[in-house]
Formats: sequence, C-alpha cells, structure tokens
Amino acid sequence: MKRFISGVADTIGSGAEVCQPSLRGRCITRVTTSGAALTRFRSRGTIQATSVRRGVPSAARGSRGGGLTTSIRDVAGRAGVSVGTVSNVLNRPDVVSAATRERVLAAITELGFVRNESARHLRAGRSRTIGLVVLDIANPFFTDVARGVEEVANAEGLAVILCNSDDQVGKESAHLDVLAEQRVQGVLITPTAEVSPALDALRRRGVPVVLLDRRAPAADQCSVAVDDVLGGRLAAAHLVERGHRRIAFIGGSSGLPQIQERHEGVDRAVLDAFGTDDALTVLSPPALTVAGGRDSALQIVGLPADERPTAAICANDLLALGVLQEMVRHGVRVPDDFAIVGYDDIDFAAAAAVPLTSVRKPRQELGRRAAELLLDEARGGDHRHVQQVFEPTLVVRESSMVRRTGAAG
Repeated sequence: MKRFISGVADTIGSGAEVCQPSLRGRCITRVTTSGAALTRFRSRGTIQATSVRRGVPSAARGSRGGGLTTSIRDVAGRAGVSVGTVSNVLNRPDVVSAATRERVLAAITELGFVRNESARHLRAGRSRTIGLVVLDIANPFFTDVARGVEEVANAEGLAVILCNSDDQVGKESAHLDVLAEQRVQGVLITPTAEVSPALDALRRRGVPVVLLDRRAPAADQCSVAVDDVLGGRLAAAHLVERGHRRIAFIGGSSGLPQIQERHEGVDRAVLDAFGTDDALTVLSPPALTVAGGRDSALQIVGLPADERPTAAICANDLLALGVLQEMVRHGVRVPDDFAIVGYDDIDFAAAAAVPLTSVRKPRQELGRRAAELLLDEARGGDHRHVQQVFEPTLVVRESSMVRRTGAAG
C-alpha cells in the first residue's frame, strides 16, 4: 500500500502580494493595457492613488495646468465651446468639425485635463476592466497566464485588475466583492480549493465568470483547463521507463482539483506498471512552494535506504526546485542518485542548476483563451459556453536523464 507522509507546518513566505484585504478596506493593483500605469486604491477607506502615464508622474501633469482638478467646464471655457461639445470630442469626435475638435484638444493639452473614467463607468454600468484572480502571484505560472490575459485585453482596449487569493477563501471573497463594486466586465479566476459563495453570487448578478486552470462543474459556464490526469501519467510513466521502482508524489494533501488530478494520473501509471501502489510514497508539504519542496526532500533523505524513493514527481515546479536545492545540500546527486520531475514548465525549470524535467502546460495560451471566452460572453449575443481542455506534454531534461538498472531502482 502506498505511504502518506505529512509535511512540517512551517511559516512560509508567499512573496509579494498584489491584492491584500485590510482592516480599513481592500487594496487592488490595476495593470493598465499599456503596461505603464499602476494604480492602487482602497474601497470603503481612504482612497490612495498613484499613476504614471507615458513616463510622466501625475503630479507633474497637474503642475502644467490643473491635471486631475481640471473639469470639463474649464476645458469648455478655454476652448470657447459648450460642455456638450467637449463631451462629443471625447466620446463622439466624428460629429464635431475638425477645427472645433482641434481647438478643444488644444485646450485639453494646455490644461492637462484627465477625464473622469469612474463617473463614465458609473453612467455606463460597467468599466473598461476585467478581473483576474489567481491563487499565488509568487508562482511564475500565474504571471505567465496573466501575460496571456493582458495580451487579449490590450487588443480590446481593456485594463486587467489582478488579485491574489493565496488560496484563501476569505481573501477570494473580498476580492470578488471589490471587482463587483468596480463594475468589471467579467472575472477570470482560478478558484480556491473551497469555492467561495461570492463566485456564484457574482454570476447571479450577471457578471460573466470564466474558470481558469480549473474544469467547470457544469456545462453552463466557460472554463479553460489542462488534462492533469494525463500530465500525472506522463510524468510517472517516464520515471518507470527510466527504471525507477520507488517513486514519491509531492503535493498530496492539496484540495485543489487540478493537483488531485495530477495525483490520480500518477496513481494510475504506477498501478499499470506494477499492479500495486506499494511503489508510491505520497508527501504533503504545508504549501506548494520552494520551501515546501525543501521540507519534502528532507523527509525523503531521512527515510531508510531500502524505503527511500529514488525519484519524485512534484505537483508544481516550485516544489521541484525546493527538492533540488535540498538534495544538492545533502550531497544527493541529481539525477544519478535521485530523479526529479516538476509540473508547469515555468522558465526557471530549464534555468535550474540541474535543468528540470517538467510537464508543460500552455501557460500564456490558457490566459489568452480564457480572456477570449470571457469577452465573448460579456458582449452577449449568441455566446456558447465552452469547456476547453488542453493536453500537456512532457519536457525531458537533465534531472531525470539517468536510466537506473537492476535492484538500484
């Protein structure tokens, strides 16, 4: 029977947070479509805003003629036109003569006028933004996904509000509330293991929601995911083919469905190869991080030699990097003495001291496709819900190259 080894409960830093609920309110980081503007603000608390546009701080813009304090009436007065004419130049320039339009634009430039997008969004009922809620922004997998989302949003003139849940249902709910308040056009989300009721509430309000890196539970919702059962099978079958007879799976306690599917795939491949799961040891680190990988490697090193796995399949690449670090620290040669397979194939996997074999997921394509489905649903019309599943591939590198022979496996 396969063994389960619990992890050590350490306090592990998760890196910088992009969206952090606080006692006074909630904080959001907005990444603009140009990639040049960054705004942080709190709802239900003191508003704080800093922005950069085309490399010029907002304070500098304001010093040229009022900036954010300049009103549309000021522009109208400077240009010698009505407020309605200024509004038309901003929203329907084709109905204004070229001469008048140029005069208004010159006044806008001279005064440093910045239109009040919040007020316009309030009148329209929604903003030019979409929300993206991820489990752990410290994991490069999610930054790559976000890049794919931003690419599609940028093409549509939209901004992306990026929120980090840290796989905590309370934080996820808080972020979803803020996104609803900001009247986003829709939300892309990799949900926590325990799905927040706020997610269903958002959909009941008519806000499109697309699940990202998670299969939809029903056909009435769009989702973009990867066949993680297949990914687990690919990783385990590779190690079996390399001659390993004692294999560890690191990440076993996670309640995230995609991690459970990877575990299921490993289980199936081991059973297919040996007819029993005795060859599998399951370790459950406190977090799916580099530190969690180090904890698990320390546990493996401490096992008796005749029980110690000779290879590990890690639920993500951060765990794999941690395992590699700890093995090297203990003088365990990778891959000669111990093989490692990661998951996600982030850029750091190939750049590791011993390049890591990893199950590749199409990270940016996941983000692009999810954003496309979200915007299609937001437009309305004849939208059809799609549950798209990508197939992973195994990228073999040095960390699992050595083939074991005889009883050494």
